[in-house]
Amino acid sequence: KEERWSLGGGEAAQEVVMATEPGAALPVVRSLVDRYFTRWYKADVKGKPCEDHCILQHSNRICVITLAGSHPVLQSGKTIESISYQISTNCSRLQNKVSGKFKRGAQFLTELAPLCKIYCSDGEEYTISSCVRGRLMEVNENILHKPSILQEKPSTEGYIAVILPKFEESKSITEGLLTQKQYEEVVVKRSSATTAAS
Repeated sequence: KEERWSLGGGEAAQEVVMATEPGAALPVVRSLVDRYFTRWYKADVKGKPCEDHCILQHSNRICVITLAGSHPVLQSGKTIESISYQISTNCSRLQNKVSGKFKRGAQFLTELAPLCKIYCSDGEEYTISSCVRGRLMEVNENILHKPSILQEKPSTEGYIAVILPKFEESKSITEGLLTQKQYEEVVVKRSSATTAAS
């Protein structure tokens, strides 16, 4: 027998599932992201080792682009100095203005389209790519003002952008992406190779 209730509200809401039988296991807490989104991963984006991205896909086709836990920006000791949505002299993702039912004005992105650049205090620079084809619905301007939330809450408040794939491509956008299990296997292989090389 299970008992369910929610903790908190809004984005941070969590569902608690507790077994009400004596001697039962501890409660299982599932985050909002885990309940409503499927996690997909792109490892070594554009051939750059460990620069992994996470794509959170909702059942309504919306994809939220975030950093995967193994990305160098999320490793200890990294400090983000600034984030820029200015991709080139003539292209800024901040100029993306979407309106109406047909999402007019949205920039169309390919899988390798750059979304933003992250500059770290150690001089390293990372370009975050869209990883999926679709229309750019929004970018997260909050990370421009408070870059630390990108590291503290990468799957929620620290997301990079929201992309809406074309309806006819919504099933095929995950081709070439890794499932959670496949991604974990990649991370384990990497750490084994690093340990063997030491």
